[in-house]
Amino acid sequence: MKRFLSTTATAILLGTGAFADAHSTSIIEYEFTQGSDFYASEMIGMRVYSTEAEMQADMTVAADGERDWNDIGEINEVILTEGGDVAAVIVGVGGFLGIGEKDVAVDMSQINRVEEEGDSGNFFLVINASQEMLESAPEFTRAEAGMMATETEAQADAETTSTDMAMAEDRPMLVAPTIEREGYMATEPVDLTSENLTGARVYGINDEDIGEISELLLSDDGQIDRVVIDVGGFLGLGEKPIAVTFEELSILRNEAGDSFRVYIDSTQEALEAQPEYQG
Repeated sequence: MKRFLSTTATAILLGTGAFADAHSTSIIEYEFTQGSDFYASEMIGMRVYSTEAEMQADMTVAADGERDWNDIGEINEVILTEGGDVAAVIVGVGGFLGIGEKDVAVDMSQINRVEEEGDSGNFFLVINASQEMLESAPEFTRAEAGMMATETEAQADAETTSTDMAMAEDRPMLVAPTIEREGYMATEPVDLTSENLTGARVYGINDEDIGEISELLLSDDGQIDRVVIDVGGFLGLGEKPIAVTFEELSILRNEAGDSFRVYIDSTQEALEAQPEYQG
């Protein structure tokens, strides 16, 4: 991957022909080049992979071949110079569900665009690096870009998070069930994202549908403290939010990695009897 294309939609009223002539060099006729140009807005959030194997120009990968690489994180930001060049691509490395990850600045020229074989149109962003290199890489902080929140804003955010984590009252801790389901396997934390969990259906140990995950709650140190399950209801009406700990859940995913099932050792009736979470 060599270039990003950044566009700005601007309405310009030209009062005179002389003004138009004087400023004609500001406006260009540009044709998007498929396969080499990228819209920066579409790159934010894309997964980035790493491999220690030698990367070759114009290389391709077989379907599901990305599983041989390390999924290191996602693009959180693209930093531009005053002249409009890409100074660095900020990748959130490691962490769990986006929490505890470290932002690392990656040289744009070192990110390889690898096409998937066939007509799928899929492609992957891959860098040539080892896990040790990533773990020892210096952390990029927002303060370097003048984006650090003020002390007052940070304090307000901390108070909001603390309030969100409050529960109506304590309750007995459940034990995460051991579930075996054909076509599914237990999921490691590194395989999960907040997108995977938010909206995921929650089941009892006998596969009865209990509800869905509606929210993830964080502790003061940025770790997942509670998971809010909307229990019962019909078509989104009459649901009761119940907060449970992440340790009380078992999460399975299918082999394709596009379907997740969350299990808890409880019934809908038992959870509905628990104190309601007040967000």
